[in-house]
Amino acid sequence: MKTKANHPFIYFFIEPNVVFVYNIKTQNYLTASELVSVGEWETFELNHEDEFARFDHEESKPLEGRVYLMKQDDRNIMLKEINKQIQKHRNLSNINKELSKSFHIVSSESAAGSLKVGLDQPKNVIAFPDLFSIGPMWKLEEKVGQTFRFEWLFENINSSENDDEYENKFTNALLEIEGIPDQVPIYIWYANNADEQSGVHFIVHLLRDRANDIFLLHSTDLYSTYISRKDDAQSVFYTSQIRPKNLKYIFERFKPLIPLSTKDRIQMQRKWRTLGQSKEILRLWCNEDLISVPEDHYDPLIVDTLKQLHNEQVNKDFIKAGRVIGEIVIQMDGMISDFFLEYRIRHLIYSGVFELKGIPKSMNHYSVKLRS
Repeated sequence: MKTKANHPFIYFFIEPNVVFVYNIKTQNYLTASELVSVGEWETFELNHEDEFARFDHEESKPLEGRVYLMKQDDRNIMLKEINKQIQKHRNLSNINKELSKSFHIVSSESAAGSLKVGLDQPKNVIAFPDLFSIGPMWKLEEKVGQTFRFEWLFENINSSENDDEYENKFTNALLEIEGIPDQVPIYIWYANNADEQSGVHFIVHLLRDRANDIFLLHSTDLYSTYISRKDDAQSVFYTSQIRPKNLKYIFERFKPLIPLSTKDRIQMQRKWRTLGQSKEILRLWCNEDLISVPEDHYDPLIVDTLKQLHNEQVNKDFIKAGRVIGEIVIQMDGMISDFFLEYRIRHLIYSGVFELKGIPKSMNHYSVKLRS
């Protein structure tokens, strides 16, 4: 595929003679699902490939009533080129200056949504679409490590999200961080769980060469100190569990005034080097520390939970995998990924511990029982 830019338009030549023209209408990075819904597309035909070098859509008539099927690889190339153009012109734009007064980063899309609702304008919130407690973190700051993680998730985790969509969002978060202007304060939110504890070390590592002041907001501690005693609320373990108005209160009243010191940055980067060199796929937050454990760590709990559910039956019968997972999540106060539990249930099926009824394409599509 050949491409060329004529901002805000970008041209894609696809053999034998079709030119797709995309009109960029946003400063936000796109995902695969937004290629059609965001921006405008037109198609043109050339007599010969050589005409593409001097092609200008304003001097040609677009095709009408044509439908084209596009290969996934071609869509991925288009998306990458479009986001590259957005990044280039976003950095040159004055529109971003108002949004550059502060940047907030969190390793959770749901937490990012709460921050966007709660914080006053102007604001810029960056989120990773991830569960950093599961899956390999090996060399995650590099393309080889990202590919390794994406492939593991694709092969093992039954997510409702399209695999390309996840990869797009992850890559876009990296672009967002890369595009943070120099000297702008950066606030990283995290809480007492393995997802956000893994994420904060990864994010600080990504910012290792930046001169920006970095401020850490430990949402669990701030909430328990300044909010829960006032509201008589239960303890929270995830930033996303805090209501937007309380996130706003925490930031406005109790945000840190002293940035992360060089010593603390180095210490966190050392912790990341341990994580980033490991190919282990399960991490826990235990006794105020982030630890890696074998992937079968929860298998005995899964088996025991299914036994308990069988004991409630008159005759041992199949039980929905989703119900087994729900019981465990309740026991663990939500401190475990339901996607990971579903992955381990499939492993117990394949290894002969459980019997299967249905098709294991999601936790609600099949049932299990202990093999007699």
